[in-house]
Amino acid sequence: MSFQPTLALAGFAGWNVLKRTMPTQQAAFQANVAVQRDEAYFRSKIGKVDTAEQLVSDRRLLRVALGAYGLDNDINNKFFIRKVLEDGTLKEGALSNRLADKQYLKFSAAFGFGDFKVPRNKLSDFADKTLGLYRTRQFEAAVGEQNNTYRLALNAERELPLLARRGISDTAKWFTIMGNSPLREVVQTALGLPRSFASLDLDKQLAVFQKRAEAAFGSSSPDQFAVPETLDKLVRTFLLRAEVVDTASVASPSSLALQLLRS
Repeated sequence: MSFQPTLALAGFAGWNVLKRTMPTQQAAFQANVAVQRDEAYFRSKIGKVDTAEQLVSDRRLLRVALGAYGLDNDINNKFFIRKVLEDGTLKEGALSNRLADKQYLKFSAAFGFGDFKVPRNKLSDFADKTLGLYRTRQFEAAVGEQNNTYRLALNAERELPLLARRGISDTAKWFTIMGNSPLREVVQTALGLPRSFASLDLDKQLAVFQKRAEAAFGSSSPDQFAVPETLDKLVRTFLLRAEVVDTASVASPSSLALQLLRS
């Protein structure tokens, strides 16, 4: 992608600048010629697709479809994606229901090839909704090419409130976070947990996540991330902790100790 967002600063200061300039930068991204061509092609073709096989056979359509759900890396896994789509989400044992990453479930449900006689891409507002998701995620991807920490933070700001409002149990929500690598990294880092923590028994991990979340934010429930102030605190803590980790990885012990003393 030729568009490059402007990230003038690093760390938490750079995040604040990015947030202030995002409306302008997102407008510039959407005005990008390559993005406009992809969107125009998708609008003109997606309503004519009748089967999952047709979708995966058109690489240009598939790129936008996958990009809308953050599944860009699966562009060459055509058999797998076709299986996800054709199985749908309603049948017992459907592949998307068995995968830990629930983006596949959202992707399959959005198109409805395996769930309905007439797939959902035939609906009049399908292109608008899908392209809205595509713009958001592709802007985040462009940010991530320069600073992946910011991409993770943007993703968490978008996904955690949606998860918090889902009609499932707190336990299911925590397991969703634990099974979603980008969300897990944000929450785990913000709670001060090392990456090796992921090797523990899942029930033990759940208990620790709940205990740490209550201590840090006042509640053990992921529902609290629907509250803007709590979500902002989570993202801010993640960015500050990630900055410390990045600094520690490149700094000598003596220089790091000096920085900590100064702060």
